[in-house]
This record gives sequence, structure tokens and C-alpha cells, in this order.
Amino acid sequence: MSAVAWIAVVSLAAWVWLLLGQGFFWRTDQRLPRREEPGTWPDVAVVVPARDEAEMLPLSLPPLLAQDYPGRAEIVLVDDGSTDGTGALARELGALHGGLPLTVVSPGDPDPGWTGKLWALRHGIALARARGRQEYGTEPEYLLLTDADIAHAPDSLRELVAAARTNDLDLVSQMARLRVVSMWERLVVPAFVYFFGQLYPFRWVNRAGARTAAAAGGCVLLRTEAAVRARVPDSIHQAVIDDVSLARAVRRGGGTIWLGLADRVDSVRPYPRLDDLWRMVSRSAYAQLRHSPALLAGTVAGLALVYLAPPLTLCAGVLSVDGAAAWAGGLAWAVMTATYLPVLRYYSQPLWLAPLLPFTAVLYLLMTVDSAVQHYRGRGAAWKGRTYARPEAAPER
Repeated sequence: MSAVAWIAVVSLAAWVWLLLGQGFFWRTDQRLPRREEPGTWPDVAVVVPARDEAEMLPLSLPPLLAQDYPGRAEIVLVDDGSTDGTGALARELGALHGGLPLTVVSPGDPDPGWTGKLWALRHGIALARARGRQEYGTEPEYLLLTDADIAHAPDSLRELVAAARTNDLDLVSQMARLRVVSMWERLVVPAFVYFFGQLYPFRWVNRAGARTAAAAGGCVLLRTEAAVRARVPDSIHQAVIDDVSLARAVRRGGGTIWLGLADRVDSVRPYPRLDDLWRMVSRSAYAQLRHSPALLAGTVAGLALVYLAPPLTLCAGVLSVDGAAAWAGGLAWAVMTATYLPVLRYYSQPLWLAPLLPFTAVLYLLMTVDSAVQHYRGRGAAWKGRTYARPEAAPER
């Protein structure tokens, strides 16, 4: 066989492995597990880190205030050095809409070595625990860590707690359904969920005793006892990929975790331009590779072999009348396309986007390379006016 044909065959073999041996990552059936209402609903503290979120809060905070939760729950919104009036707006929304009790605090700039979000979570969690001990004689049993751009359905907290209690889980996380409106969002956002599932197959995460651990930071229900045991967030205070780091810390501490797709938890943040999506991905992509040039080179080669080789070898095989290359490349592309269809259905997107996955993979490859370039330029992970020049990757042990 020709060299092109061999490349096509290797790519096809890789896709057969991904189809059958990577935890069925392409399926979208990992939703909240079995739920039964507990006899007594536990106390819950909802902690929301927010930095310059005045545009998002009118869409996300009222649904959170309106949670239909039978037990005692309160919200602590941590204004992380905002300059757009986030804290004042949160107080106004709380007074206007009522619902769950709302406290807004501002802890000041993070200490050296801390990322802003984890610094905010540290103060929010500490305040919620202290208030529980002072006012009710006991700390809240659960902490709901949710971002300021996440809109929860009225029964979201109730369902999360029921799932955690019924299945004795220390961490329950749902990957919020991201906004998909603009053309760039259609091309990039479903692929983001697809690639995340490929890196961290949900079935592997949810298997008892598994080594794979991950969470989606926009919606994490965490048992307070497990957080204390894992020393969260202090033990992961430098992590840029804080959700994966959190899940790993909880699992190392002996906790049970679960991760799945959300049905009624939505991100309201828009990413209308490619530049918006580029910054979202590139700010942490190289951290995911632990700032390793070797891992970067391997990732680029792997993406090229798995995602670019199928259409390229198909075209080369057709043009050069190389039947083996055309057949293997076309079949690999067909398998790739088929695995992407469930995610597109989950996002209610047209299925003709599936064959375009190689193009989207090129974009992610370039975003990853750009993330490395920014790192070596000393710009590191930049987010809302803060730059972490040499951020830590999610810790591996």
C-alpha cells in the first residue's frame, strides 16, 4: 500500500478504537441518575462567583432566587472585584425578585498564587459554613457552586440534591447547555462538548473506583464534608481548569462523583464571534497539556491523524486513484461523522454540520497552539482583566 493509504488505515483504526473503546464518549445519555425525594431535605448554600457579570445577572440570578426547594437554602454571591456594578445589581435583583435569601460579599483581590474564581469560592464557602454554624447550629450539608452566567430551571436544586442523596454521591455536576445561536457557535460549541467527553468519558467518570475524574464548573453540587476532606478550594488554589481539579481532589479524598449533560441548566453567555470562542478555549488549553511542549506536539500530531487525515486521504485517494486510501479515509470520516451526530441532536443543530468536524478540529488545534504561544509570551491565561502568567494545570497524582 502507499504511504497515504497507510495513514488512512491508521486513522480508521484510531476511529474504531474511539467508537468502541473510549467509554462510548459520543453518546449523550448520561443525565441525572435515579432520584427519590428524601424524607428530610438538607440545608444547601449556593455560592456564585461573579466578576463583571452585570450583563448576565438579569438572566441568571432571578431563576436562581426562584428555586423551588423544600429545604433551607441561601445564596452567597461573591463579587470578585467587579468594575461594572455587579454587586449592586445583584442586591437590586434580590430585593426585586425575593425568593431565596441573598448575601453579596466582596473579598478583595486574590492572594498571590490564587486564581480569582477559586479565591471567590473560598470566601463564599467559608461564609456559608460560618453562617450555618452561627444561625442554625450546623453547616449546610451541600454546596451548589454555580457560575453567574448559568440559568437554572426552578426545580434544578431540588433535582440535584435528590440525585446526590438517592445515589450517595459527594459531587454531582451537570454540563450546562451552552448557547448556540450564531454560526460560529454552531460550529464550535457542540464540538467543545464532544471533545470534552472524548477527554473525560462520562461513563468512566461515573464508574465507582475509576481513575478518570472531571466536573463541569458551571453546575457542581458538592457535599460540604467532602469539600472539607479534600481541602477544597485551598488544595487547588492555582488551578486554571478548576472544575477538573475539583473533581480529582474529591475523588482523591475518597469521594464519589457523577458528571452528565444537563436538560434544564443553561449558559446564557453569548459567544457571537470567533474571537469570543477563541479566547474561551485558548485561555486554558495549554494548561490542560500541563504546559508541556512534548504533549503539545503529540496533541497536534494526534489531532492531525485523527481529524484531518480522513478527508485529506479520501481526496488524495480519489485524485490519485488509490482505492485503499480513498476507502479507508472515507470510512474513517464516516465513523467520525456518525459519532458527532448525537451531540448535534442534543443541541438541536442541523446534522449537515457533522461532516464539518475536521474544520472545527483545525480551529481547536490553532487555539491550542495559540494558548502555548501566549503562555511563553508571559501572558498565560487571561480572563476579565486578570492574567495568570504561569498558571498551574489540573494536578495529577
